[in-house]
Amino acid sequence: MGSDNRNGPRTTLLGFLRDLRDHNERTWFAANRARYDGARGQFEALVGMLIDRFDAVDDLGGVSAGECVFRINRDVRFSRDKSPYKTAMGALLGRSGRRSGVRSYYLHVEPDGLSFLAGGLYEPTPAELERVRAAIVDDPAPLRAVLADPVHVRFFGPLRGESLKTAPRGYPKDHPAIDFLRLKRYVASHPLSDDAVASDGLVSHALEVYTAMKPFLLWLESALA
Repeated sequence: MGSDNRNGPRTTLLGFLRDLRDHNERTWFAANRARYDGARGQFEALVGMLIDRFDAVDDLGGVSAGECVFRINRDVRFSRDKSPYKTAMGALLGRSGRRSGVRSYYLHVEPDGLSFLAGGLYEPTPAELERVRAAIVDDPAPLRAVLADPVHVRFFGPLRGESLKTAPRGYPKDHPAIDFLRLKRYVASHPLSDDAVASDGLVSHALEVYTAMKPFLLWLESALA
């Protein structure tokens, strides 16, 4: 079992990301490579501590921190924004690391209150959206029960995000679950302040949040099956 105190406050990580946001250039990054290595080391240590204790939430199948952490380099081939680096660090905890499916747990660290814990379908394919909507039409009660659970409400609140202005094609506008059917993604998200990220209690808090998230992920997994 890991200890929340093993890594200490993550000020190096937050400080580096804040400066990278202000100097998102290859020359600056090269000159500050040692700082990046230290920040990434802190982030991977945090992910490792989560993995050490994740049996309390779910079975990750022996995945390593390196398999879960995303690269900081941006893919700018099809983007108007040619900034070479992400200004956050992210990791996906699941049995296949960052390539895991819906039953996985996301960690996002970004300065100035933009960090969060999340899970669900962020960019579903049309086929995935159709499966989820079909499950909702078949019986919306299980999803409503998950979202109405007081623990879920405390950590995540209602499902939010971009939605259609009207019913999806092929679905009635007056369907009793139209609020769910109009959604373009199905994500539970919990914000983290900078103080929370730097806190020695972050790992324990994240595990509590991920435990509260799991019933929602299990519902999605069942809907996609």
